[in-house]
Amino acid sequence: MASAKEKSRVKRDGVVTETDYIIVGAGSAGCILANRLSADPSVSVVLLEAGGADAHLFYRMPAGYRQLMKSGMGNWKYESEPQAGLNGRRMYFPRGKVLGGSSSINAMVCLRGNPGDYDEWSQLGNRGWSYEDCLPYFKRVERFDGGPDDYRGGDGFVGVSRGPSVEEMGPISKAWVRAGIEAGYPYNPDMNGKTQEGFGPINANYAQGRRQSASWCYLGPVLSRPNLKVITGAMATKVALRAGRAVGVEYSKAGQSKTVQLPERLYWQAVLSIRPFSCSCRELAMPKP
Repeated sequence: MASAKEKSRVKRDGVVTETDYIIVGAGSAGCILANRLSADPSVSVVLLEAGGADAHLFYRMPAGYRQLMKSGMGNWKYESEPQAGLNGRRMYFPRGKVLGGSSSINAMVCLRGNPGDYDEWSQLGNRGWSYEDCLPYFKRVERFDGGPDDYRGGDGFVGVSRGPSVEEMGPISKAWVRAGIEAGYPYNPDMNGKTQEGFGPINANYAQGRRQSASWCYLGPVLSRPNLKVITGAMATKVALRAGRAVGVEYSKAGQSKTVQLPERLYWQAVLSIRPFSCSCRELAMPKP
């Protein structure tokens, strides 16, 4: 536990220079880690995000994702290499550059994946990754508006909408589902329930008229914690190494290079990097140990 003297060295001229945990990237994983790690008041946590805050209405309003995709706001705006099968065109790959990462700009579709894929991972030797193993965590995350059951959670951080019934759907969606049923497929009211086979509504990460981003659900509620510092506009540029161990991160903010590092007593700990640095930097300078 840091002493009062150590705590006093954490900030200098309003800039954090030393902390117990460094999280690079405030995407879905980064927001969750910031929430969980800072729950311990005896440690300090710094969360670095290259993008800005998610204060704009479009980040909150579910229908705002169309404008976010079109404008490129809060978006790295990645593109693929030219594709021969697309007559040389590049494919657009939007990825979030904002608090919450892609969970703040995506179309909010909530689909866990097929249970068979998880079970195959387990069969290949990845113990702990079967669907049965992962299911408790899926349930723990969500607050499903259809209520909890064997497959759904009811008191998690993230609000999940079950989606409209067939009668509530628009004409195109309704025709699509009915066509599937007429073709012999079952109607499936919950694609994240017992089975994924069939036609039906898709769950979505919105509740009470708001997008349920990782920033809104995990980071926002804990921003007042005195041991958590969120730094936006901070482009990570280098991992500082000492004796082969990561001891800090250099980042650029407003054209100035800054450093945040672990205290010497914690040099055995790793710096937590949530996203590859190479996604935001063409070349990462790594000092030799």
